[in-house]
Amino acid sequence: MPSGFAHTVTERFLRYVVIDTQSDPTSPTCPSTEKQKDLGRLLAGELQAMGLADAHLDAHGYVYATIPATTDKRVPVICFCSHMDTSPDCTGKDVKPQIVKNYRGGDIVLPADPTQVIRAADHPALKDQIGNDIITTDGTTLLGADNKAGLAEIMDAAQFLLNNPQIRHGAIKILFTPDEEIGRGVDKADLKKLGADFAYTMDGETAGNIEDETFSADGATISIEGVSTHPGFAKGKMEHAIKIAAAIVERLPKNTCSPETTEGRQGFLHPIGISGALEHATIGFIVRDFTDEGLKEKEALLESIVRDVMQDYPHSTCKLEIKPQYRNMKQVIDRHPEIIDNAMEAIRRTGLTPVKTSIRGGTDGSRLSFMGLPCPNIFAGEHAFHSRLEWVSVQDMEKAVQTIVHLAMIFEERA
Repeated sequence: MPSGFAHTVTERFLRYVVIDTQSDPTSPTCPSTEKQKDLGRLLAGELQAMGLADAHLDAHGYVYATIPATTDKRVPVICFCSHMDTSPDCTGKDVKPQIVKNYRGGDIVLPADPTQVIRAADHPALKDQIGNDIITTDGTTLLGADNKAGLAEIMDAAQFLLNNPQIRHGAIKILFTPDEEIGRGVDKADLKKLGADFAYTMDGETAGNIEDETFSADGATISIEGVSTHPGFAKGKMEHAIKIAAAIVERLPKNTCSPETTEGRQGFLHPIGISGALEHATIGFIVRDFTDEGLKEKEALLESIVRDVMQDYPHSTCKLEIKPQYRNMKQVIDRHPEIIDNAMEAIRRTGLTPVKTSIRGGTDGSRLSFMGLPCPNIFAGEHAFHSRLEWVSVQDMEKAVQTIVHLAMIFEERA
């Protein structure tokens, strides 16, 4: 397969990252920020300019398009999906990307804020990038490689396939989503309109990785009703809701079961917000594990902590509410082994060694899988996402473009 993607995929990526598309978890709208549509309009326009007549941005901020089949075979319709929003954790306004050409190793000091250093010791993936070109920010914003690297890669692969109609492939669908970073990426996705059999999110990290497993996730909310009275006459009467909340948090495990003490396949129970006053307080948690049993264990632990604490506050009440968020997509993907087998073969054909891994988080693919569209996650090359130290390598993006093209060909070959 011809090389030369590096130039065009980089151009696209640099064009997309300067558009601010940060999502907002406090907004009730879809998309949560209107500015995400700025990028959506650009992408839809570029797809139309390639000749994809059905490419469009819908009212909810989703971009759809179809690359027509070039074969008469009956081939499963595959979709490539990436999200347009960037994380609310770090500003994505006025992104100023820089390219470190021919990286020679060592730390990368970011120019606009020299306190921001991508340290080789903290980023072991850098050791595989010697001689490559690394794109970073100037140190004042995130980069947006999560997930604009994926967008650029899908767009570049689409252009390549359209420019080379002799390559045999089935119909390919493109889906770009808003609001993935706030857990709403597929809330308004129209899968009937999309019409795909299988999908792949291009939103993974290290080149060569394919992820067929995510956390399963629940949210937990504890609502506390304390006993209010005048503080001057409170002895034996007041039961302070804030103090009850603090006691619950204090009893969480110290050395296990938290994000800061777990790795690999270990799950956690993580308080994400606490608010309140004397009479009423609320604690929000996220609960994560790779198995449903692990989720239940952590929720039972939280329930027992609440029960024990409340024994000291006999006149107060406490309510624990659990809400399912998403489930481990492996439960669905394991029923369709060909989608992983084909992706691993595509990665091999690029010259990389495929590595099957798990995500300590979720993707649009988690929910798409349970909505009836099995959807593992392929590397996009992004690293240190949600931070000012975010980086991506030009060569890794090129390998991702090649992976998409090979995958389209493999589905046709094996049909």
